[in-house]
Amino acid sequence: MSALTLYGIKACDTMKKARTWLDEQGKAYNFHDYKSAGIDQAHLEQWCNEHGWEKILNRAGTTFRKLDDASKADLDQTKAIALMLAQPSMIKRPVLDLGQRTVIGFKPELYQNAFTE
Repeated sequence: MSALTLYGIKACDTMKKARTWLDEQGKAYNFHDYKSAGIDQAHLEQWCNEHGWEKILNRAGTTFRKLDDASKADLDQTKAIALMLAQPSMIKRPVLDLGQRTVIGFKPELYQNAFTE
């Protein structure tokens, strides 16, 4: 199995919970901080194609809520990806790349299921 990659932002509380869970389960992973290291369009397109852009774009976060109405209007996958490329804080986190698929968000049972399927 290839190494897992956990994508997110270091200071995020949900990220800390996901990292703690992975550490406690002895799961080795690489951490990619897309606030400092950025994220490429190919990853965002892959995640949006797998889960739908509506799940990947974090509309509950302050970064999205601070956008002007024109930026929030007429959202589609192309526009959502452009917003997330410009401001990676708008990407739902964490994104756990298992190699053959990804898991979006964190709940202990979600991760447990991901490793038992």
